[in-house]
Amino acid sequence: MNRYRILLPVLTCGLTLPLPAQTGVPQTKVGIINIQGAIIGTKDGQKAANDLQARFDPKKKELDQMQSEIAGLRDQLSKGSNTMSEEAKATLIRQIDDKTKRFNRATEDAQAEFDAEQQKLIQGLGQKIMTVIDKYSRDNGFAIIFDVSSPQTPVLYAANSIDITKDIIELYDKNSASAAAPPPAASTAPSPAPSSGVKPVAPKPAPAK
Repeated sequence: MNRYRILLPVLTCGLTLPLPAQTGVPQTKVGIINIQGAIIGTKDGQKAANDLQARFDPKKKELDQMQSEIAGLRDQLSKGSNTMSEEAKATLIRQIDDKTKRFNRATEDAQAEFDAEQQKLIQGLGQKIMTVIDKYSRDNGFAIIFDVSSPQTPVLYAANSIDITKDIIELYDKNSASAAAPPPAASTAPSPAPSSGVKPVAPKPAPAK
């Protein structure tokens, strides 16, 4: 019986990397990226994977319990095959078959649900990270970026110096943190009295974090 493969917190996607638009920077460099590693390496990707894992943990425990019951029945059949009556043996075999079929159906349903939910998450994350890759490529003069995350990639060798995965993760997290930062609160300092004749000193801006 094949073990189920549900609940692996690895986001995967088939994203096509666009050619960078022409800018003032000559597009001459070639780079590689592990797009799967980039997505799961971002803070958003890690949170999405953890949230998805947590949602499906109860289902995983249920499947583990079902598999444990089947293993127990198989062990019971193996140990008692020489002493059981034919009727008892047949009954136990039917129980094993019935539970195995239910386990397989439950695993397939759970895996299909997990894959669908995972796909929804990676679509949003994938499009966001593609925007970062596009800007990074244009700003740094990359003519083409190869995705080497797939085992079937045509790239046989690439120097570590042209791997932009880490740079993209850092740039994505930086932009994501900036976008999520709340706007500065409006000053609530009271206006000076009209008769003071002294202009208020503008508050110094908070130091950039």
